[in-house]
Amino acid sequence: MKQRWMIGSIAALSALFTAPVFAAEAVVVYTAFETDVLAKYKVAFEQANPDIEIKWVRDSTGIMTAKLLAEKNNPRAEVIWGLAGSSMALLKKAGILKPYSPQGVENLRTSMIDPEDNKAWYGNDAWFNAICFNEFVAKQHNLPKPTSWDDLLKPVYKGHIAMPNPASSGTGYMQVSAWLQTMGEDKGWRYMTKLNDNIAHYTHSGSKPCVQAGMGEVAIGISMALRGAKLKTQGAPLDVILPAGGIGWESEAVGLVQPSAAAKRVVDWSISKQANQLYNESYALVGHKDVSKAVANYPNVQDAMVDMDFSKMANARKDVLRTWSDKFDSKSEAR
Repeated sequence: MKQRWMIGSIAALSALFTAPVFAAEAVVVYTAFETDVLAKYKVAFEQANPDIEIKWVRDSTGIMTAKLLAEKNNPRAEVIWGLAGSSMALLKKAGILKPYSPQGVENLRTSMIDPEDNKAWYGNDAWFNAICFNEFVAKQHNLPKPTSWDDLLKPVYKGHIAMPNPASSGTGYMQVSAWLQTMGEDKGWRYMTKLNDNIAHYTHSGSKPCVQAGMGEVAIGISMALRGAKLKTQGAPLDVILPAGGIGWESEAVGLVQPSAAAKRVVDWSISKQANQLYNESYALVGHKDVSKAVANYPNVQDAMVDMDFSKMANARKDVLRTWSDKFDSKSEAR
């Protein structure tokens, strides 16, 4: 009898220690965040929410926006976290983003959240374009340092400039929109036509032109100021220039696609102070009003910001991209 009891106890203990570990609930999150921050955000969120696991699906802004629109009738994403505000406005208009007021929304900068009623997206950070200028390459080719957007039209820069393709890169679309909004439609398209004469190629990544400038593949990259600051801090011979005429900007944002309890918790955490402190490690301007820290080699972008109409950017996107592609896509890099 005693032996039978011992065998039963051992079996019970064995079952206890070999029982499957509790499986966290997976939430599918679509993003255009740069790949080097995804692990950091995932680890921090899951430490705070051990019963939920983030499953990232990542691509560039243009491709991710197109994917979400294509999946409209059979959505696979539950949360969108880290996509341009103009794309979020478009997705809200298409009925893909669901109105939701996350916990802590009162702590966010009003300039970085959905300006419409039934708010559906909330800014995590603001990102800006700049001119990444390789001083070493410029010296080799006797290129002067540009100080304005108009300077880039000078013949001396022919073949020395890269910028993102706006159809595949949110950074590229933001820059095209900024030119059109600040210069006006006619002047903006004339400007881009003249600039195209000097463009070496268009990339499918918003940060790549600056990376190419940092590596000396081109002298000038119209690209993310953040990437320029990081590369300069790492020792690249770059000057991060805020050109006269002002710089365009966008807000990477979060929103809800499928309103499950777990998905809502992802959105709630993404606007928390803890999350914003992580954003602030890379971005000088973040959504939370009480989080602010200088970023090494990052220029004073707030003084150069132009007014951006995100709703206009969203509504005009299809026509702008069609026109841009017809005019300039032949210089795009192969995918």
